[in-house]
Amino acid sequence: MKRILLFLATNIAVLAVLSVSMRLLGIDQYLASTGQDMGGLLVFAAILGFGGALISLAMSKFIAKRSTGARVITEPANAQEAWLVATVRRQATQAGIGMPEVAIFDSPEVNAFATGARRDAALVAVSTGLLRQMKQNEVEAVLGHEISHVANGDMVTLTLIQGVVNTFVIFLSRIIGRFVDQVIFRSERGHGPGFFITVMVAQLVLGVLASIIVAWFSRQREFRADAGGAKLAGRQNMVAALEGLQRAHEPAALPDGMQALGIAGGPGRFGRLFMTHPPLPERIAALRTP
Repeated sequence: MKRILLFLATNIAVLAVLSVSMRLLGIDQYLASTGQDMGGLLVFAAILGFGGALISLAMSKFIAKRSTGARVITEPANAQEAWLVATVRRQATQAGIGMPEVAIFDSPEVNAFATGARRDAALVAVSTGLLRQMKQNEVEAVLGHEISHVANGDMVTLTLIQGVVNTFVIFLSRIIGRFVDQVIFRSERGHGPGFFITVMVAQLVLGVLASIIVAWFSRQREFRADAGGAKLAGRQNMVAALEGLQRAHEPAALPDGMQALGIAGGPGRFGRLFMTHPPLPERIAALRTP
């Protein structure tokens, strides 16, 4: 209930900020003079912006299982699987969340992820490479890191932030498109070609800027999850787990669309601004700092 209220409050806040900003800048009057209803545009942007993010969150477990081939452990087949389920159950109890689904996905790389729309119905998965290459205390720390993501509500919060930036991108791109179409291309009725071309270009540019904001938040949540993992499994074990990831050369076993969910993430295609995870040396240093 608290997260639903947070979503509604955030949605209303976005609309309020956009509305006030447009009025102060006089853009609402300009839109009215060209036949564009600002209120309708705000609602349209919010529905598309938050709608897409919420659908993605609702389908996150299904998509994660399908894209990684993760196998949920319903009945442990061996001692290792039994230990995984027991460790996740213990950490979930310590963190005050419901028991997540526990899964293993086949990959030679070292990685793990957590996802799900609700704290009490999440999914925690680890790769076969992680189980083979890491010691048990390090695996325990990785599980603590992922459980902390769930307990912190990171999936929901990231969805809210994505919805906010999506709303701004959709709304502002159409404002820019309308301005260019009317002022530069001199379209007098409806939307001319200039509108649609400008909207596509503006969405691309603004979308890149929005990605920087989302990536920044994603990096901050990794530090918090590391701290949570240290609390659940021990600080030295969490440091050892991150050092193990370093030895594995910061692999990215997950599909591109799921990099932000993993323990290690990728190096970032366009530099640090687009990295969903901080560099491992920084994460280790943060844990070692009193």
